[in-house]
Amino acid sequence: MIAAKPDQVFQDLGVEGAPLLAALHEEAFQGGEVWNEAEFASLLSIPGTEALVVTLEGQPAGFILTRTLLDETEILTLAVSPRFQRRGLGRRLIEKIFPKGQIFLEVSVSNTAAMALYEACGFVRAGVRRGYYQDGSDAIVMTSKI
Repeated sequence: MIAAKPDQVFQDLGVEGAPLLAALHEEAFQGGEVWNEAEFASLLSIPGTEALVVTLEGQPAGFILTRTLLDETEILTLAVSPRFQRRGLGRRLIEKIFPKGQIFLEVSVSNTAAMALYEACGFVRAGVRRGYYQDGSDAIVMTSKI
């Protein structure tokens, strides 16, 4: 586990955070499938959907968006600004949601960096969703070992 640093601040955001989440998502997924402000607002209005943002050096650096139903949590998206990558923020965001119970997610077969992060956090591959993404690419389904 990575210890929180004093300059890392974690904060839950609701629907009011949709503009910030959309901006961070666009920055992190340049050239990929980016979610807009309306999509984040819609997701955050669904009961059980939560956004956790991490601020570093006084600037929003990344977030994790999850949806929990009973004792199972899905990571909908995880984004860290390229300016703040390779500082353990993605791992810290994932660790913050472990108390939610069983966790699963889908990750693009081409996103090897994300798969490596999830595997380093203890996730295992559980299957494949064919043609899952808008571009027709497949997704690997991963689940926590908990």
